[in-house]
Amino acid sequence: MTPWMILLLCLLMIATSFLSGIFGMAGGLILIGVLLALLPIQTAMVLHAVTQIASNGWRAFLWRKHVCWRPVGAYVFGCLVALAAWSLFRYVPSTPVAFIFLGVSPFLIKLFPSDWQPDPESRLQGTLYGTACMTLMLLTGVAGPLIDSFFLDGKLDRREIVATKATCQIIGHALKLAYFGGIIEQAGTLDPVLAILAIMASMVGTTLARRFLEMMSDRQYRIWAGRIITTIAGYYVIQGMTLLIMPR
Repeated sequence: MTPWMILLLCLLMIATSFLSGIFGMAGGLILIGVLLALLPIQTAMVLHAVTQIASNGWRAFLWRKHVCWRPVGAYVFGCLVALAAWSLFRYVPSTPVAFIFLGVSPFLIKLFPSDWQPDPESRLQGTLYGTACMTLMLLTGVAGPLIDSFFLDGKLDRREIVATKATCQIIGHALKLAYFGGIIEQAGTLDPVLAILAIMASMVGTTLARRFLEMMSDRQYRIWAGRIITTIAGYYVIQGMTLLIMPR
């Protein structure tokens, strides 16, 4: 990678971490799309995992007083179940397939019955969402849209959503790093210097976002988060279908 590309990636990581720092979502979804377009899928997944562990870890630390631990335990258990299952197959999706899954994932929640109400404090739901989200993470690099719907439709306030989701995501991305960095064949590698720069950029963006989150109301938070996720998801569906029909 050229120095200019590294600089642009660092600026992108600051921007996407800033966005995730406000909404607890969306930034990682944008970042993985760019990385998939620039890098081999294994390397993209490894770099994305490093940045997201740093970003979510710092976010969880800043909002540590608002973490709800019951959803975290159930979610992590579901993640471990999914990782164990996928480790038997060691599947790595193609880039177009990854884009399509990225775009479709926010709308999976719409398939549930109309009277279904996600409850982050339910152990059963937490485990099921953890399994589904870890599966999406191994297929697309992120589980943000699905886990976002899980927390946004619950009763937690915006600070609890950001803090609890960040804690869940730390574990999810760590397991993704283990999968793409060691479990699969032809595992991805990462330049240590780039990894350090990615961590620093993620922490800067997350820190800058804290004040903006404090200024928002819960209603504003939910409205804008939903709009952003829908827009990004629609773009990725179009991008994935385009790559399938007209491969490079």
